[in-house]
Amino acid sequence: MIELHFAPTPNSMKIVIMLEEIGLPYQILHYDIFRGDQLAPDYALIHPNRKLPAIVDTKPALDEEPLPIFESGAILQYLAEKSGKLLAQAGAERWRTLSWLTWQVASIGPMGGQASHFTRYAPDGNEYAIERYCKELKRLLLVLDHRLQDAPFVAGTSYSIADIAIWPARFWASLMGTEPYDLPAVARWLESIGSRPAVQRALGHPDCKVPQSYVGLRQRLSKEQWSNMFGEKMHNGAARRILP
Repeated sequence: MIELHFAPTPNSMKIVIMLEEIGLPYQILHYDIFRGDQLAPDYALIHPNRKLPAIVDTKPALDEEPLPIFESGAILQYLAEKSGKLLAQAGAERWRTLSWLTWQVASIGPMGGQASHFTRYAPDGNEYAIERYCKELKRLLLVLDHRLQDAPFVAGTSYSIADIAIWPARFWASLMGTEPYDLPAVARWLESIGSRPAVQRALGHPDCKVPQSYVGLRQRLSKEQWSNMFGEKMHNGAARRILP
Protein backbone atom coordinates (compact mmCIF):
# COMPACT_ATOMS: atom_id res chain seq x y z
CA MET A 1 0.00 0.00 0.00
CA ILE A 2 1.23 3.47 -0.93
CA GLU A 3 0.01 6.33 1.24
CA LEU A 4 -0.17 9.45 -0.92
CA HIS A 5 -0.07 12.74 0.96
CA PHE A 6 -2.01 14.87 -1.48
CA ALA A 7 -3.24 18.35 -2.30
CA PRO A 8 -5.12 18.96 -5.58
CA THR A 9 -2.17 20.49 -7.42
CA PRO A 10 -0.36 19.49 -10.64
CA ASN A 11 2.54 18.01 -8.69
CA SER A 12 0.26 15.73 -6.68
CA MET A 13 -1.71 14.73 -9.78
CA LYS A 14 1.49 13.39 -11.35
CA ILE A 15 1.67 10.81 -8.59
CA VAL A 16 -1.97 9.79 -8.92
CA ILE A 17 -1.41 9.27 -12.65
CA MET A 18 1.72 7.21 -11.97
CA LEU A 19 -0.03 5.01 -9.41
CA GLU A 20 -2.89 4.40 -11.81
CA GLU A 21 -0.45 3.55 -14.60
CA ILE A 22 1.52 0.99 -12.59
CA GLY A 23 -1.45 -0.48 -10.73
CA LEU A 24 -0.12 -0.26 -7.17
CA PRO A 25 -2.78 0.05 -4.44
CA TYR A 26 -2.81 3.45 -2.81
CA GLN A 27 -4.66 5.59 -0.32
CA ILE A 28 -5.04 9.35 -0.68
CA LEU A 29 -4.55 11.46 2.45
CA HIS A 30 -5.87 14.98 1.85
CA TYR A 31 -4.15 18.18 2.92
CA ASP A 32 -5.65 21.66 2.69
CA ILE A 33 -2.56 23.77 2.03
CA PHE A 34 -4.48 27.02 2.48
CA ARG A 35 -5.56 25.87 5.94
CA GLY A 36 -1.95 24.93 6.74
CA ASP A 37 -2.38 21.16 7.12
CA GLN A 38 1.14 20.67 5.75
CA LEU A 39 2.55 22.62 8.71
CA ALA A 40 1.45 20.01 11.25
CA PRO A 41 4.56 19.00 13.24
CA ASP A 42 4.43 15.28 12.42
CA TYR A 43 4.34 15.91 8.66
CA ALA A 44 7.96 17.10 8.80
CA LEU A 45 8.93 13.47 9.45
CA ILE A 46 7.51 12.62 6.02
CA HIS A 47 8.49 15.75 4.09
CA PRO A 48 11.09 17.97 5.79
CA ASN A 49 10.23 20.85 3.45
CA ARG A 50 6.50 20.52 4.30
CA LYS A 51 5.30 20.51 0.71
CA LEU A 52 2.96 18.22 -1.22
CA PRO A 53 3.06 15.55 -2.51
CA ALA A 54 4.87 12.89 -0.51
CA ILE A 55 4.36 9.17 -0.24
CA VAL A 56 4.91 6.54 2.40
CA ASP A 57 5.57 3.04 1.12
CA THR A 58 4.17 0.87 3.89
CA LYS A 59 5.90 -2.22 2.46
CA PRO A 60 9.24 -1.22 0.90
CA ALA A 61 11.19 -3.94 -0.83
CA LEU A 62 14.29 -3.97 1.36
CA ASP A 63 13.22 -2.38 4.64
CA GLU A 64 10.69 -3.45 7.20
CA GLU A 65 9.90 0.10 8.34
CA PRO A 66 7.55 2.30 6.24
CA LEU A 67 9.59 4.46 3.88
CA PRO A 68 8.71 8.11 3.19
CA ILE A 69 9.69 9.59 -0.17
CA PHE A 70 9.29 13.29 -0.99
CA GLU A 71 9.64 15.54 -4.08
CA SER A 72 7.61 14.52 -7.12
CA GLY A 73 10.58 13.66 -9.33
CA ALA A 74 12.04 11.32 -6.71
CA ILE A 75 8.62 9.77 -6.08
CA LEU A 76 8.15 9.04 -9.79
CA GLN A 77 11.58 7.44 -10.05
CA TYR A 78 11.01 5.40 -6.87
CA LEU A 79 7.67 4.07 -8.09
CA ALA A 80 9.16 3.26 -11.50
CA GLU A 81 11.98 1.29 -9.88
CA LYS A 82 9.60 -0.46 -7.49
CA SER A 83 7.21 -1.50 -10.24
CA GLY A 84 9.71 -2.00 -13.06
CA LYS A 85 7.57 0.21 -15.31
CA LEU A 86 7.92 3.50 -17.21
CA LEU A 87 11.70 3.81 -16.76
CA ALA A 88 14.16 1.79 -18.80
CA GLN A 89 16.61 -0.17 -16.66
CA ALA A 90 19.65 0.91 -18.67
CA GLY A 91 20.84 2.57 -21.83
CA ALA A 92 20.14 5.77 -23.70
CA GLU A 93 16.38 5.73 -23.13
CA ARG A 94 16.86 5.63 -19.37
CA TRP A 95 19.17 8.64 -19.43
CA ARG A 96 16.94 10.59 -21.80
CA THR A 97 14.06 9.94 -19.41
CA LEU A 98 16.03 11.10 -16.38
CA SER A 99 17.33 14.14 -18.28
CA TRP A 100 13.81 15.28 -19.15
CA LEU A 101 12.56 14.44 -15.67
CA THR A 102 15.30 16.68 -14.27
CA TRP A 103 14.40 19.38 -16.81
CA GLN A 104 10.89 19.33 -15.43
CA VAL A 105 11.88 19.65 -11.77
CA ALA A 106 14.65 22.19 -12.48
CA SER A 107 13.12 24.29 -15.27
CA ILE A 108 9.50 24.21 -16.32
CA GLY A 109 8.23 23.24 -12.86
CA PRO A 110 9.84 26.13 -10.95
CA MET A 111 9.17 28.65 -13.73
CA GLY A 112 5.53 27.58 -13.92
CA GLY A 113 5.24 27.81 -10.16
CA GLN A 114 6.69 31.32 -10.04
CA ALA A 115 4.54 32.48 -12.94
CA SER A 116 1.51 31.10 -11.16
CA HIS A 117 2.45 32.76 -7.87
CA PHE A 118 2.98 36.25 -9.25
CA THR A 119 -0.01 36.07 -11.58
CA ARG A 120 -2.44 34.62 -9.08
CA TYR A 121 -1.39 35.54 -5.56
CA ALA A 122 1.14 38.37 -5.39
CA PRO A 123 -0.04 41.91 -4.67
CA ASP A 124 -0.46 44.26 -7.60
CA GLY A 125 2.64 45.99 -8.92
CA ASN A 126 4.73 42.94 -9.84
CA GLU A 127 4.73 43.52 -13.60
CA TYR A 128 8.43 42.72 -13.99
CA ALA A 129 8.12 39.39 -12.15
CA ILE A 130 5.00 38.43 -14.10
CA GLU A 131 6.68 39.25 -17.43
CA ARG A 132 9.89 37.47 -16.45
CA TYR A 133 8.34 34.19 -15.41
CA CYS A 134 5.60 34.07 -18.05
CA LYS A 135 8.09 34.71 -20.85
CA GLU A 136 10.38 31.99 -19.51
CA LEU A 137 7.46 29.59 -19.24
CA LYS A 138 6.55 30.27 -22.87
CA ARG A 139 10.17 29.67 -23.90
CA LEU A 140 10.24 26.34 -22.09
CA LEU A 141 7.01 25.26 -23.77
CA LEU A 142 8.69 26.02 -27.10
CA VAL A 143 11.67 23.86 -26.06
CA LEU A 144 9.20 21.06 -25.34
CA ASP A 145 7.48 21.54 -28.70
CA HIS A 146 10.80 21.30 -30.55
CA ARG A 147 11.58 18.05 -28.76
CA LEU A 148 8.19 16.56 -29.52
CA GLN A 149 8.57 17.37 -33.20
CA ASP A 150 11.30 14.71 -33.24
CA ALA A 151 9.73 12.00 -31.07
CA PRO A 152 6.27 10.86 -29.94
CA PHE A 153 7.27 11.12 -26.27
CA VAL A 154 9.82 13.29 -24.53
CA ALA A 155 12.32 10.46 -23.95
CA GLY A 156 11.84 8.91 -27.39
CA THR A 157 9.50 6.20 -28.60
CA SER A 158 8.17 5.09 -25.21
CA TYR A 159 5.86 6.73 -22.67
CA SER A 160 7.73 7.28 -19.41
CA ILE A 161 7.83 9.02 -16.06
CA ALA A 162 9.21 12.06 -17.87
CA ASP A 163 5.93 12.45 -19.76
CA ILE A 164 3.97 12.06 -16.52
CA ALA A 165 6.14 14.72 -14.85
CA ILE A 166 5.80 17.28 -17.64
CA TRP A 167 2.19 16.73 -18.74
CA PRO A 168 0.66 18.93 -15.98
CA ALA A 169 2.41 21.91 -17.65
CA ARG A 170 -0.86 22.17 -19.55
CA PHE A 171 -2.41 23.71 -16.43
CA TRP A 172 0.21 26.46 -16.21
CA ALA A 173 0.11 27.12 -19.93
CA SER A 174 -3.59 27.82 -19.93
CA LEU A 175 -3.31 29.87 -16.74
CA MET A 176 -0.67 32.11 -18.27
CA GLY A 177 -2.65 32.66 -21.45
CA THR A 178 -0.22 30.50 -23.43
CA GLU A 179 -2.45 28.02 -25.14
CA PRO A 180 -0.35 24.88 -25.61
CA TYR A 181 -2.55 24.02 -28.56
CA ASP A 182 -0.77 26.81 -30.45
CA LEU A 183 2.22 24.45 -30.39
CA PRO A 184 1.34 21.55 -32.72
CA ALA A 185 3.67 18.92 -31.31
CA VAL A 186 2.74 19.76 -27.72
CA ALA A 187 -0.95 19.66 -28.66
CA ARG A 188 -0.61 16.18 -30.16
CA TRP A 189 1.30 14.96 -27.11
CA LEU A 190 -1.19 16.43 -24.63
CA GLU A 191 -4.10 14.73 -26.35
CA SER A 192 -2.26 11.42 -26.63
CA ILE A 193 -1.46 11.29 -22.93
CA GLY A 194 -4.79 12.74 -21.85
CA SER A 195 -6.63 9.91 -23.60
CA ARG A 196 -4.80 7.17 -21.71
CA PRO A 197 -7.15 5.16 -19.47
CA ALA A 198 -4.94 5.60 -16.40
CA VAL A 199 -4.85 9.37 -16.90
CA GLN A 200 -8.62 9.46 -17.29
CA ARG A 201 -9.02 7.45 -14.08
CA ALA A 202 -6.72 9.83 -12.23
CA LEU A 203 -8.49 12.94 -13.48
CA GLY A 204 -11.86 11.44 -12.61
CA HIS A 205 -10.83 10.11 -9.20
CA PRO A 206 -13.43 11.26 -6.64
CA ASP A 207 -10.67 12.16 -4.15
CA CYS A 208 -8.90 14.41 -6.67
CA LYS A 209 -11.50 17.10 -7.25
CA VAL A 210 -10.01 20.60 -7.40
CA PRO A 211 -11.71 23.23 -5.19
CA GLN A 212 -12.32 26.68 -6.64
CA SER A 213 -9.72 28.13 -4.27
CA TYR A 214 -7.02 26.27 -6.22
CA VAL A 215 -7.91 27.62 -9.68
CA GLY A 216 -8.44 30.92 -11.45
CA LEU A 217 -6.55 34.16 -11.71
CA ARG A 218 -6.05 36.82 -9.04
CA GLN A 219 -6.84 34.79 -5.97
CA ARG A 220 -7.36 36.90 -2.88
CA LEU A 221 -6.14 35.06 0.18
CA SER A 222 -7.11 35.80 3.74
CA LYS A 223 -4.33 36.78 6.15
CA GLU A 224 -4.44 33.27 7.59
CA GLN A 225 -4.21 31.62 4.18
CA TRP A 226 -1.33 33.88 3.13
CA SER A 227 0.54 33.10 6.34
CA ASN A 228 0.09 29.35 5.81
CA MET A 229 1.17 29.45 2.16
CA PHE A 230 3.80 32.17 1.92
CA GLY A 231 4.15 34.02 5.20
CA GLU A 232 4.97 33.76 8.87
CA LYS A 233 3.39 30.40 9.69
CA MET A 234 5.04 28.74 6.70
CA HIS A 235 8.46 30.13 7.67
CA ASN A 236 8.00 29.32 11.34
CA GLY A 237 7.04 25.78 10.41
CA ALA A 238 10.28 25.35 8.50
CA ALA A 239 12.24 26.69 11.47
CA ARG A 240 10.93 23.99 13.82
CA ARG A 241 13.05 20.84 13.84
CA ILE A 242 11.14 17.63 14.46
CA LEU A 243 13.18 14.68 15.64
CA PRO A 244 12.16 11.14 14.62
